[in-house]
Amino acid sequence: MISQDPDQNHKPLLDALRTRLTEGRLHLQQAWIRQPKPERMLAGLAQLVDEVLIELWHSFPLPPSASLLAVGGYGRGQLYPHSDVDLLILLEEQACRETSHTIEELVRLFWDIGLETGHSVRTLAECKEEAGKDVTVRTNLLEARHLCGNAELSRELIAASRSGFDVKTFFIAKRAEQEQRYNRFNDTPYSLEPNCKESPGGLRDLQNIVWIALAAGHGDNWDAFVQHGLLSSGESLEIHKIERFLQKIRISLHYLAKRREDRLLFDFQEALAQEMGISATDSRRASEVLMQRYYLNAKKVTQFNILLLQSLASRILPGGNPAPTPINERFSKCQGLLDIANDALFSTTPTAIFEAFLLMEQNPELSGMSVRTLRALWSARSLIDQSFRQNPENRRLFIELFKPAHGITHEFRRLNQYGILGRYLPAFGHIVGQMQHDLFHVYTVDQHIMQVMRNMRRFAMDEHAHEYPLCAQLMNGFERPWLLYIAALFHDIAKGRGGDHSKLGMKDAADFCRDHGLSSEDSALIVWLVEHHLTMSQVAQKSDLSDPDVIRKFAQLVGDERHLVALYLLTHCDIRGTSPKVWNGWKAKLIEDLYLITSRVLRGDLPEQVKGITERKTDACSRLRYFGLIEGVETALWEELDTVYFLRHDIDEIVWHARMLYYRPSPETAVIKARPSPIERGLQVMVYARDTARLFLRLCGFFGRMGLSILDAKIHTTRHGYALDSFILFDPSGDENYRDIIPLIEHELTERLQTDAPPARPASGRLSRQLKHFPIIPEVSIRPDEKGQYFILSIAAADRPGLLFAVADILSEHGVDLHTAKISTLGERAEDTFLVSGPCLSATSAIVKLEGALQEALQI
Repeated sequence: MISQDPDQNHKPLLDALRTRLTEGRLHLQQAWIRQPKPERMLAGLAQLVDEVLIELWHSFPLPPSASLLAVGGYGRGQLYPHSDVDLLILLEEQACRETSHTIEELVRLFWDIGLETGHSVRTLAECKEEAGKDVTVRTNLLEARHLCGNAELSRELIAASRSGFDVKTFFIAKRAEQEQRYNRFNDTPYSLEPNCKESPGGLRDLQNIVWIALAAGHGDNWDAFVQHGLLSSGESLEIHKIERFLQKIRISLHYLAKRREDRLLFDFQEALAQEMGISATDSRRASEVLMQRYYLNAKKVTQFNILLLQSLASRILPGGNPAPTPINERFSKCQGLLDIANDALFSTTPTAIFEAFLLMEQNPELSGMSVRTLRALWSARSLIDQSFRQNPENRRLFIELFKPAHGITHEFRRLNQYGILGRYLPAFGHIVGQMQHDLFHVYTVDQHIMQVMRNMRRFAMDEHAHEYPLCAQLMNGFERPWLLYIAALFHDIAKGRGGDHSKLGMKDAADFCRDHGLSSEDSALIVWLVEHHLTMSQVAQKSDLSDPDVIRKFAQLVGDERHLVALYLLTHCDIRGTSPKVWNGWKAKLIEDLYLITSRVLRGDLPEQVKGITERKTDACSRLRYFGLIEGVETALWEELDTVYFLRHDIDEIVWHARMLYYRPSPETAVIKARPSPIERGLQVMVYARDTARLFLRLCGFFGRMGLSILDAKIHTTRHGYALDSFILFDPSGDENYRDIIPLIEHELTERLQTDAPPARPASGRLSRQLKHFPIIPEVSIRPDEKGQYFILSIAAADRPGLLFAVADILSEHGVDLHTAKISTLGERAEDTFLVSGPCLSATSAIVKLEGALQEALQI
């Protein structure tokens, strides 16, 4: 027995156990490298830990009535390389002080020899009580396995954990638990860095089914499910294969990360692909091939999860067996589910495939499809061939799927889930599971398209009208809104083919519209939307919306109100469907402003953006009178402002500037004013100071030091040599209380500009993992505007702290004057546009030199 000082008195034993554990793990890892068999690895590691724990247990003075059990995943006899070892120390009665101390020493030694344990110490009565209160405890105990000690006590606990409780309550709790877990992962297996254990389509989905089946007495493995009629033998083989794939992924991840890591991070995807024998193709990285394989397996897991949950629900939840209610000769409603008349329906009547989905949309009282309907659909996807696609009735039914008032999003997701959409539209099939390494899409291409369709659909639903009222109003007034769903389905369908996906997608959309008998007018709208689905976003975020020429050209492009509304709605949905991080109130305001301005132009009105200077000044004067300023007080300031100022600033900004500056048009010290942004959370800051060579650089440095990012900048120089600059700022962390920092900005920046201190360089931040593994090659373009008066500088680079400061520094060094800045951040990618001028831009050699300097500064 180990004495009171186990570390010293029995050091040889502890050293021996530590060595056995280390060598055993190394042996298993080497065997894995030679021949990666998940079952052998998981069981072998569990057995190794069993042996070490048992020997250590027997060396301790524990009561003979106590027992040691493996619970959780370890209880199943499976252990991943860096997973916790879940243990239960079971006692007949409450431990005395001496026993408690002994158990504490034992647990400490578990860690000392190299085991990361998660343990609990309970009596049998406490286990039963906790299991009754907590579904997680009950789940852990379901797979409890006796290791050593009092075998009778262990048997009693195992028997109690698998009987004597409400299976219905357990089922409902586990299903709710799964829904909450899905919510944490945005209800999709298709994020770019999924968790192979917890994400939808991961190992937890399979384990959840086994736990429920085990609790209900239907077995604890896939072969047992076949015996109980839950799976066919073919399905059992398929699910075995999928499970082994996911296990292999998780084991390899643990070894690559050298820690417990279940996320398929970009850091490991390429190495993981190599370990799994996956090679790159001519057009795709090995990691992309791996991830597409992962997504296809995850899709199958979610299919089996749905099938088995429904099968178990029919056996566990009460409801009787009411007679089916016929819908037509092919389908009926059974317990709220759509059921087929016979198992051979789809093979004898293939047109019923689309009819099934249409009935789901037309009958909102249906909560889903029966298990046999889903199984039949999965098998029927192989019937969708060229003959099926050319069948006029199938084409008609497919178009009808876009039209009902309910269920469009759900059914198109189901069409994709069961492989039917990709079979009917082969172009769509190519993008299923396809990753997007543009650093702002967080979903695969097919899931992004589903998100865009979902966003569009919500505009038409009354319960979501409060989210985006203007979009809801436009959608409800749009004739044949189902055309917009088709445009959403096709807008990115040509991604990954090489070339311009908008142009390539146009052809797919045109062919589809022709084959499905759409009118020339409707076809033209869909094809135009696919071609131009990026245009509105680019104009809104990269062009000067105060420039009348920009508005007129965009109005000419859209041509009429119907095209404008359609493009606005699609653009809104597309940006929101990329990533929660990409969408913000600033982008929403930009595209809404562009929509509203263009709408008025198309109706023949003159919005302020296309009004002349006289009309703008008149509007501004009217508002100044509203604030109590007498006529003419603004004259001294406005005489120093040229036409360009009045064109580039909206009426609200002109009035704000005048109110702050009318009595000090030529101040000795800088005037700094800040106010909450009129667009969303953020700040609008006005800087009025004598213009100096590096003023913009100093401002960028100051804002960067405060942790604020610049969303928009308007730079203007007055006739008498003052800079009148306006910035929209926000805190990327989302933690800032903007009103509280207004006095700080106004005071500190004023003080800063009164000194000759050099520009304060913002602190450099850490690059994201995405940028490390998928770096962005900087792009720099300098081209003259149409009038040859200014130059347009466009950059695309990896976003990072201090990026704008670096650009401003280079421009300052080359004597380039900055007039406006459009800052657009798409996830990890910055796409910024600047209007610049300067003597050096008149020579091609100087422009090339400037571009090179910017390229170098933007490298990471």
